[in-house]
Amino acid sequence: MILNDKTIRKYLNEKILEISPLEDYQIQPSSVDLRLGYDFLIYPDEIEVLDVKDQSFLEKMQKIEVKKGEGFIVKPKQFILATTIEYVKLPDFLTAFVEGRSSLGRLGLFIENAGWVDAGFEGNITLEFYNANSRPIKIYPEMRICQLVFAKMVEPAEKPYKGKYQGQRGTTASKIFLDKR
Repeated sequence: MILNDKTIRKYLNEKILEISPLEDYQIQPSSVDLRLGYDFLIYPDEIEVLDVKDQSFLEKMQKIEVKKGEGFIVKPKQFILATTIEYVKLPDFLTAFVEGRSSLGRLGLFIENAGWVDAGFEGNITLEFYNANSRPIKIYPEMRICQLVFAKMVEPAEKPYKGKYQGQRGTTASKIFLDKR
């Protein structure tokens, strides 16, 4: 079952679902808009291979912080990581889908985060951007960048999320090298 605005507000008021900071205008009929944060991570061209078993690429990643009012340009065919301003905390019976905004998709900016937020997750949402356009796209911190669609699970998760990204703050690079299998 997808949550509507009334239920989202109820869960927020009762502190069952937490999103902070949050303004009322961000709550849509069946989702919550999240805003773009101030920091970005870029994989520089000098990295020849991203080896999933070797974390040394993290040292070479370029972190860019943008000030309020300044924009960030996503070059054509460029892949970057970004973050939301909002810190999200899901209970053990809610999951969320991350969806890009249609208005940005129509410019060629694909927004993803693997598309899914597990029940029990808490943290800023790290977003993956890809500019599929042949033109640069300029985006700005604090703009509405994506939306969370919440789904109520049939029963609470037996093992809510407690993985390697739990509690993440800001843009977080891949930690795939920590996978046990």
